[in-house]
Amino acid sequence: MQLKNAEMGYLGNPNVKRDGVQQQFTQNEVSEYLKCMKDPIYFAKTYVKVISLDKGLVAFTPYDYQEKMFDHFNANRFSIVLACRQSGKSISSVIYILWYALFSPDKTIAVLANKGSTAREMLARVTLALENLPFFLQPGCRALNKGSIEFSNNSRILAAATSGSSIRGLSVNLLFLDEFAFVENAGTFYTSTYPVITSGTTTKVIITSTANGVGNVFHRLWESAVQGVSQYKPLRVDWWDVPGRDEKWKADTIANTSPLQFDQEYSNSFHGTGTTLINAENLLGMKAEHPLSTNNGIRIYAEPVLEHNYVMTVDVAKGRGQDYSTFTVFNVSEKPFTTVATFRSNLMSPLLFPDVIYKCAKMYNSAYIVVESNDQGSVVCNGLYYDLEYENMYVESTVKTGALGLTTTKKTKRIGCSNLKDLIEQKKLMIVDADMISELSTFSAVGSSYEATDGNHDDMVMTLVIFSWFVATDLFKTISNIDLKSMLYSERLQMIEEDVVPIGSLGDMEERSKKYEVDRHGIPWETVGGSFF
Repeated sequence: MQLKNAEMGYLGNPNVKRDGVQQQFTQNEVSEYLKCMKDPIYFAKTYVKVISLDKGLVAFTPYDYQEKMFDHFNANRFSIVLACRQSGKSISSVIYILWYALFSPDKTIAVLANKGSTAREMLARVTLALENLPFFLQPGCRALNKGSIEFSNNSRILAAATSGSSIRGLSVNLLFLDEFAFVENAGTFYTSTYPVITSGTTTKVIITSTANGVGNVFHRLWESAVQGVSQYKPLRVDWWDVPGRDEKWKADTIANTSPLQFDQEYSNSFHGTGTTLINAENLLGMKAEHPLSTNNGIRIYAEPVLEHNYVMTVDVAKGRGQDYSTFTVFNVSEKPFTTVATFRSNLMSPLLFPDVIYKCAKMYNSAYIVVESNDQGSVVCNGLYYDLEYENMYVESTVKTGALGLTTTKKTKRIGCSNLKDLIEQKKLMIVDADMISELSTFSAVGSSYEATDGNHDDMVMTLVIFSWFVATDLFKTISNIDLKSMLYSERLQMIEEDVVPIGSLGDMEERSKKYEVDRHGIPWETVGGSFF
């Protein structure tokens, strides 16, 4: 076996083989090299050393779940890992990255983290593992610094903070994103980075993180992977997977922190950040379904039922590859209301959109259509009403010119958002579309309103908001014979009536003058002379 020495080392570092050193392999070294090249687990267990907090530099002994991580990374093009704190996910990823660079020539690996210092720390771990490898496994080093390592086999590892321009212009074969749930402006970064990765057919993406609330890009990617509606393959590492962690360890940790902190840090629990319209529990309870069929962008989740009433709500975009034109069809003859068909496209022209809407609405028993008429929506309204002569649609005013459709305002959106929250959280509206669920998870408070967080979309959600506004109108009650207030609050009102003392039993004259009213949340308020106090 070739011994390390300063002459063969890189810039005086005797532990890193410099570029150009001629390697003479023994038969045993050839055999070992082939074993390592074929199996990252064998490579890690046999040759990698890491720093232990208690023992210093030690041979790396992977746990069972870490071996699963190696196999998972190797078998899948898109990997996403949800792991508890201090589970060794970062060091496992570092070792895999080093193995990939050593035994895969002409590759570029980008290690990105929420902070540049964190990414450089991971690269330092790669360097430490490299320095403790025998020379026959090292391809030779052309460059080694805090930000990158370049090997003689033309592979290189780069470290940087996640930003929209961090790898722009590079051809990246393996992208590793560490603690992605904690990255600021993750939506903008992911949108600008994804085309770089998908330009190849064998490129890989590895995303690892601890949970950090609902509504961020990591949560959306994780949920999509779990529900099987994306190319990402999920791997979960829980606290009990780590040897030495038992119920006593859990009890001690909770005693030193809190149950909420334990859930967030160790239980892989996506507690909401408190800013999403729909609370975390309800978001996590939503499960996407595969559509029965997909035709020209229309996803069918339930076939039309004879004599059932349907409502379609429509949000219109410009069709220039940015925002999406969307619609959702709801079955309002069933309780809870159900989403039976959806459409989502950012390339649909407003001139062509009426034809798509018309065909789907006719299929669902000539569904009642509510179109947002702001901006390009007026084009769609006119196309439906005048060109296609579809009359079963919402008209804001029968006397006002150009009153087709619904003009959304701050007031209508506020009412729609409030009703939507009540409908979903009281399980009066069932949602099964994956894009819709993803958008709801990023639909958060911005100022006094709600909208998609940076880099995300809310066009599907807006069809829900429009529907939730519409079902509270007298017109909806007329066409469906459903009183939304009664549907939402009947149970709560009954409980209140049982708890409130009958007014007739009050003896005092001042008490007799009190009346009880119920607000939209079913909370009783006492009033005197018509005023709340």
